[in-house]
Amino acid sequence: MNQIADQWKDYECIDAGNGEKLERWNDVILRRPDPLAIWSMSDHVLWKEPHAHYHRSKSGGGNWEFKKKIHDHWVISYKNLHFKVSPTGFKHTGLFPEQAANWDVMQQLIQRQKKEIRVLNLFAYTGGATMACAAAGASEVVHVDASKGMVNWAKENMMLSQLEHKKIRFIVDDVMKFVAREKRRGRTYHVIIMDPPSYGRGPGGEVWKIEDQLQTLILSCMEILEEDPLLFLVNSYTTGFPASVLQNLLQKTMLQRFPDGFIESGENMLPITHTHMNLPCGIYGRWISNRNDGI
Repeated sequence: MNQIADQWKDYECIDAGNGEKLERWNDVILRRPDPLAIWSMSDHVLWKEPHAHYHRSKSGGGNWEFKKKIHDHWVISYKNLHFKVSPTGFKHTGLFPEQAANWDVMQQLIQRQKKEIRVLNLFAYTGGATMACAAAGASEVVHVDASKGMVNWAKENMMLSQLEHKKIRFIVDDVMKFVAREKRRGRTYHVIIMDPPSYGRGPGGEVWKIEDQLQTLILSCMEILEEDPLLFLVNSYTTGFPASVLQNLLQKTMLQRFPDGFIESGENMLPITHTHMNLPCGIYGRWISNRNDGI
């Protein structure tokens, strides 16, 4: 089941093609690489008039060409959430807008609960899911990322969304080590969210390869789930990983352990307003308790 993040007002994917995408972030127009947009580019005038254009280098990385003066960061909103956006040196902006569809599901699930809900967000980046869960009424959200800079950015997003009164714990740590410690401590969660990279290193130099370690991580996380979990969500941007991989992984792990639930998987997508097409933006797989069927 593909899901489309089509409830944005402050963000818009205007067009895509020739390996790039044209986006509006509030009133700032950015032109960035997108390797999946392999179809031909349209003649939309804003392709030639963005505020900034990211050029990828043949040797790796790249740089921004600023065609118009913009602030080094600004704020965009999604419903009741507010996020800092900034063009970074590695083409990203600090936010993945396609994840808004997942935020909506998380919030609906949490808001339906009468009991307290504890959430663990792994590879949590700048905290879009963290803020969504906290705003929805989670009793505690634990935000774990190996990058101190990204965790500090998430703290800024917490302040922007006026969620500083919520119980949010920010942890800079290697995910595998943190989950192992939580098991030893006997701590458990009703919701676990993860957005693992294809490859990465922890703060102590720990190596992460998604194809080698994702199932191990899922199994470890299952050991710190409550006996009556609510949601288990895996996102992936790994090229070559179809959604059926996450479907199969969750079927062999979560569904066997927690048969009183169901699995959904598919592509995350953004609507392209100029062409009325959809831009694929990674995949998701999630297990949801049967008590919440119908979302």
